[in-house]
Amino acid sequence: MKISTRGRYGLTVVVVLGTKYGDGPIPLRQIAEEQSLSEAYLEQLIPQLRNNGIVKSVRGAYGGYMLAKPPTEITSGDVIRVLEGPIQPIEGLGDTDIPQHELWKRIADAVRDVLDTTTIADLIKSNDESKNDSYMFYI
Repeated sequence: MKISTRGRYGLTVVVVLGTKYGDGPIPLRQIAEEQSLSEAYLEQLIPQLRNNGIVKSVRGAYGGYMLAKPPTEITSGDVIRVLEGPIQPIEGLGDTDIPQHELWKRIADAVRDVLDTTTIADLIKSNDESKNDSYMFYI
């Protein structure tokens, strides 16, 4: 399974917002600058994250974005599904006529398990332990 730029950048935005959870709204421009990402590209991702209850927006001079719930309640799987769609290593996984069906199912289940048990708080903690200032994820 290959996670596209949409998934990686979206996960990065959510993790950055998670590090600032409780501090009020953060402008998208600030996230883009801090993480060296395209603000225009992030603007394409935010509506999906907002419409699916992962982030919320605040308008006005001091507006921006914040997580809609605590980082302990959002998994990386939540973010990836919103931006990438269903998590499956190959198309047609539901077709039991594929000779390697059980293998692909086990791989998909393992990937889902990792994504669904890794919260945004976990990603923040692991990044803090590595003392890295960037939250860009390469999967």
